[in-house]
Amino acid sequence: MCGIVGYIGDKQAYPILIKGLQRLEYRGYDSAGIALLNKQTVLYKQKGKVSDLEAHISGRTTDGTIGIGHTRWATHGEPNNVNAHPHSSFNNKFIVIHNGIIENYSMLKTKLIKRGYKFSSETDTEVLANLIEFIYLTGKVTAELAVRLALSKVVGAYGLVVMCKDEPDKLIAARKGSPLVIGVGQGEYFIASDATPIVEYTKSVIYLNDDDVAVIKKDELKLKTIDNEDLTPKIQELDLDIGEIDKMGFDHFMLKEIYEQPKAISDTFRGRVRKDHSDIHLGGLHEVWDDLEKARRIIIIACGTSWHAGLVGEYLFEEFARVPVEVEYSSEFRYRKPIIFSDDVVIAISQSGETADTLAAIRIAKEAGAKVLGICNVVGASIPRETDAGVYTHAGPEIGVASTKAFTAQVTVLTMMALKLANKKNKISDDKFSSLINELTLIPEKIEIALKANKEIERIAALYKDSTNALYLGRGFLFPVALEGALKLKEISYIHAEGYPAAEMKHGPIALIDEQMPIIIAATKDSSYEKIVSNIQEVKARKGIVIAVVTEGDETIKGMADHVIEVPEAPEHLAPLLTVIPLQLLSYHVAVMRGCNVDQPRNLAKSVTVE
Repeated sequence: MCGIVGYIGDKQAYPILIKGLQRLEYRGYDSAGIALLNKQTVLYKQKGKVSDLEAHISGRTTDGTIGIGHTRWATHGEPNNVNAHPHSSFNNKFIVIHNGIIENYSMLKTKLIKRGYKFSSETDTEVLANLIEFIYLTGKVTAELAVRLALSKVVGAYGLVVMCKDEPDKLIAARKGSPLVIGVGQGEYFIASDATPIVEYTKSVIYLNDDDVAVIKKDELKLKTIDNEDLTPKIQELDLDIGEIDKMGFDHFMLKEIYEQPKAISDTFRGRVRKDHSDIHLGGLHEVWDDLEKARRIIIIACGTSWHAGLVGEYLFEEFARVPVEVEYSSEFRYRKPIIFSDDVVIAISQSGETADTLAAIRIAKEAGAKVLGICNVVGASIPRETDAGVYTHAGPEIGVASTKAFTAQVTVLTMMALKLANKKNKISDDKFSSLINELTLIPEKIEIALKANKEIERIAALYKDSTNALYLGRGFLFPVALEGALKLKEISYIHAEGYPAAEMKHGPIALIDEQMPIIIAATKDSSYEKIVSNIQEVKARKGIVIAVVTEGDETIKGMADHVIEVPEAPEHLAPLLTVIPLQLLSYHVAVMRGCNVDQPRNLAKSVTVE
């Protein structure tokens, strides 16, 4: 959460910074600000979106070839102009932008107040700016040393960039627990929370590791640790195209990303599935298949939509590989005392690879001696670096805050892992293995067919856009889809919705059903089909409104439900990849009709990098 951007070079910094903030706005959009350094320093901050900041700056000076910018998702202090970043130190020597949380800020603030420092904001970032300045002035040290000494005194997470007025030829960047990437140009450098603001200017990047400090001049970069150990920067090639972060004619990123799912799934299994469908090759797991085969159990840790993908993974591993699986919320896993055995395998799932709770859970699992694997979408993120092995999804950048293609790409990876493990453990025959792989490769074209129901889904959305509650039901592999469908409706349309196993409806939620209550049911033909038909009858007996996602040609449910949305036939273990599509579209259209900001829903940010 929160977006950082910085530039140092010969170009005017402002256009680069403002465009960078626009591309990072999915990380936070409570307020935004920019600081520019030339003969004098100018600082502009504004509550609201980046467009509000642009309007605020319009007509004012924007000269400067060095600058930093920030778009905020509020943690300490409400969203307003004062709490917006960048923050200046008390004597205006330093300007700081910061992602993360300084946990001991209160104690540090108290000490600084006793030394005469005054504060104008409620943020922990202003404390950090003043701590750096205090060390700089009292110790009479360089800006770099002041930053390193200050960071040695803070507890918490940070990704930050520091500007010093007395040393106007450099920027200082540091990272611990919050991502930073540096783009390397010709006589210029770019700094950002992720690669989206950088790709337009360079494909050469340096990913900072925890406790790294970079001292950056326009023609020089020095990398060291907080303890002043010199490091050799590792320059990597950025695998990202500028077109991937544009809307490409769609009204919203979310809709674009829904329609990108056939490609995202194809890209995720491309090169990993043999053309004759005889095998699956997951190179990132090459060294750990023995651990997976011998695993006492698999523990999946994740948050939000990734947790729902993990639930599908539980069904997949238990169905095919016959290994027990537990799916844990990372935030709960890390704060209780989980029992972890050295022969457990832990799978951490995160789109961004920076989810704070999941990273903390990974560290707990590793300390217990478990083998830890990662499933992640962002190359160079923290989770791939901290896990023992793993698999990248190839969903491409996901800009919409509500996750769509990341979910289906994660489920695709989990499907490949489960099938491969089942085959290695001789739990399924080679013929069945090949048949299941073939079915997976057919999913992208089946999603293309499912997307053709968009107009019908939009029509249904118009009928129920003013609902105040909704209930989502599913059984077996489709129970996690019900949870995911309810989450999508909640997070972008602000309608209260709950997902339930269909059989559990009788244990409480059935009391809510009346003629005003839409019940969305994932009801494709599978081993639970007769049961789900009975559940629909129970809803209709209480005058509930049934919107059913069914297998193409299903006349039975069509005769019972108020609305049906058809998807192509598929094996039940792959049905989540198809049935989730109409639920994503339904949520999207409802939110648009309600006037909600689909790509930037209130109070949410794309990547939750703090607790």
